[in-house]
Amino acid sequence: MEQVYISDIGKYVGEEVTIKGWLYNIRSSGKLRFLEIRDGSGIIQGVVSKKDVSEELWTRFETLTQESSIIVQGRTREHPKRPGVFELDIINLQIVAVAEPYPITPKEHGIEFLMSNRHLWLRSRRTHAILRVRAQVIRAVRDFFDSNGFLLLDTPILTPAACEGTTTLFEVDYFGDAKAYLAQSGQLYNEATAAAFGRVYTFGPTFRAEKSKTRRHLTEFWMVEPEIAYMDLDGLMELSENFICYILRRVLENCRAELEILERDSTSLEKIEPPFPRISYDEAARMLDDAHKSGALENPFEYGSDLGSPDETYISSQFDRPVMVHRYPAKVKAFYMEPDPQDSTKALCVDMLAPEGCGEIIGGGQRATSYDLLLQRIEEHNLPREAFDWYLDLRRYGTFPHSGFGMGIERCVGWICGLEHVREAIPFPRMLYHLKP
Repeated sequence: MEQVYISDIGKYVGEEVTIKGWLYNIRSSGKLRFLEIRDGSGIIQGVVSKKDVSEELWTRFETLTQESSIIVQGRTREHPKRPGVFELDIINLQIVAVAEPYPITPKEHGIEFLMSNRHLWLRSRRTHAILRVRAQVIRAVRDFFDSNGFLLLDTPILTPAACEGTTTLFEVDYFGDAKAYLAQSGQLYNEATAAAFGRVYTFGPTFRAEKSKTRRHLTEFWMVEPEIAYMDLDGLMELSENFICYILRRVLENCRAELEILERDSTSLEKIEPPFPRISYDEAARMLDDAHKSGALENPFEYGSDLGSPDETYISSQFDRPVMVHRYPAKVKAFYMEPDPQDSTKALCVDMLAPEGCGEIIGGGQRATSYDLLLQRIEEHNLPREAFDWYLDLRRYGTFPHSGFGMGIERCVGWICGLEHVREAIPFPRMLYHLKP
């Protein structure tokens, strides 16, 4: 019998096939046994009738436990009352390994228990669905940039200095007395490759040593970062909204079954299309001030500060699609931001806030082009100039206007899947007090 994957089982109706996988669940009803079998590509119900198999084979099923490794043979048929759903009439069973009592059962488990058993929790329907959506998001990310003239170029994980704040660096020893840091972003190196290739992107793991325990933060996450020569802030905002809409279309086209498993109402996602609303930081501040005065927000917003999680949640709740907040005060943004020529206290930057309380999913802006300004900013942020000599060279040898953004994959997946916490959006999350499995 031909081995097939459950995801392809519809092509084999009426045929005898072999499925190699694991027992997801089993139940009995008199002289019938119903096995839920998974093989990584999907789950199928297998039916065993006592009258159709030998006594020895019937008894063999009694030894099975949840997650036992098995090879089953049977004939495929479509469910008589559920079109598009297939079952397997099992005629033979090979037991590869009987599993010990499985710690994760259909009963309710606490999140700490599940996170401590993440290596096993990956096998659940819910986690399976989330990580399939993640894979689709990643595929869409690559396809979008690859089909729009961008070149994928890898940037270092080990770096000599900070890209964002110096307080969120993971420090490592680098051959003796030298110090290196795990990359917070590939952006600075992206600026160098953009000067060589025009349109580039990097995609890989990034690290932030923030001592944060919010539902939006991980210490290790995956980020995609495009950088584009001769693009201004308006062009960047247009690129980012087209990018997000492309990802949404791909997920809605290819992951309907996964969204249904997650009980995610996709109606709101289907309505999202460009253009996205764009508001300035000053407009956002007025909105938050009015919300506090009306009682919609408990704490007042301090003008000049960065937006906090409650602020982002309130602002995004006022729109039916992601909203882009631009031109923040320069003092709350990274040293490399280009100042607004109309108001030098503001930076030409933008954050895209997703609806439903998910917060910022994209952050970016124009990069400073002036050598003198960049040097001044490096000194103001108390950064070691020698670590940025090469970065300053980009302004000495052919400086040019350019822009870029970063999008965290986990936040994007969390929003699309309707997750409460981004820890579910990555196979093995790393958080403040969680380093294993």
